[in-house]
Amino acid sequence: MVSEQRALDPRHLELLRAFDEHGSVTEVARLTHRTPSAVSQQLRQAARELGRALVEPAGRGLRLTAAGRLLAAGGRDVARAIARVQADWEGHLGEPVGEITLSGLPSALTHLLPDALRELADTHPGIVLRTHDVDLAEHEFAGLTSEVDIVIAHSLVSARPAGTEGLTLVPLAREPIDVAVADAHPLAGRTSLHPTDVVDRQWVGVPVGYPFNSVLTSIEHVTGRDLDVVQRIRDNRLIEAIVASSDQLALLPRYTTPRNAGITLIPLTGVATRRWVVAVMRPDTAERVAVRRVLDALKRTDEGRASPGAGTPPSR
Repeated sequence: MVSEQRALDPRHLELLRAFDEHGSVTEVARLTHRTPSAVSQQLRQAARELGRALVEPAGRGLRLTAAGRLLAAGGRDVARAIARVQADWEGHLGEPVGEITLSGLPSALTHLLPDALRELADTHPGIVLRTHDVDLAEHEFAGLTSEVDIVIAHSLVSARPAGTEGLTLVPLAREPIDVAVADAHPLAGRTSLHPTDVVDRQWVGVPVGYPFNSVLTSIEHVTGRDLDVVQRIRDNRLIEAIVASSDQLALLPRYTTPRNAGITLIPLTGVATRRWVVAVMRPDTAERVAVRRVLDALKRTDEGRASPGAGTPPSR
């Protein structure tokens, strides 16, 4: 006699997808505004209805079984399919509308966001863009995609920032990172610098794990010597102020470092110094028409600034 097969509940698929992506009952509960006990109960209910173990003990927590992983992958497929239908429906209705949430690092948003907001207001007034600025280690940006629609991340190592495997990426910009010195610094008159020119100087760096730190590491590899990093600071405006009033060096983005700030930017040769700025999204989120319109506006902002002289370092 063939046992009765229960139909799959899309809510169970979504729950398993969320657990697979976030790895703990506590995190799923936080993101879905439920209690951990409610999430645990729903996992047990799904297992009872399907007649298979979906999670199993792993250390002090839980992990998906093979059956759970299969259904979590199905949950991602369902989410993408629904998003595609939603996108088709929005296209049928005409003008895209809705609220889109965006988070990203301030220096990239300074370059991309103001003109994009103006374009969206003129061409797609039905789209409301809500923005929150964050500055994180490279591998931490991917985690924001569970809470916001678009995450603006960056990397100096790869077009795909660490931790973004399985997510949708859209390239937005390539920006040079230059050496910043005070206007009165002995190096300020140079048109370019090599790692051997800067290895003996004191540096204002960023926290370990942040993309700009990879340039400092590359300088050490090229020269075979350790740098003297006397400060590690996240905020570019604070870094600019320290550099302008000292003989310390730093790395700053070329397009968004203010002119006439008391500092000079000098290109660094011999190591990779161009960062990728990318939009990171869940695959289902990337299907939304309103999201695609926001991405188009962000890309056009960078294209509009890619004019002769746009990449010239600020002069004194």
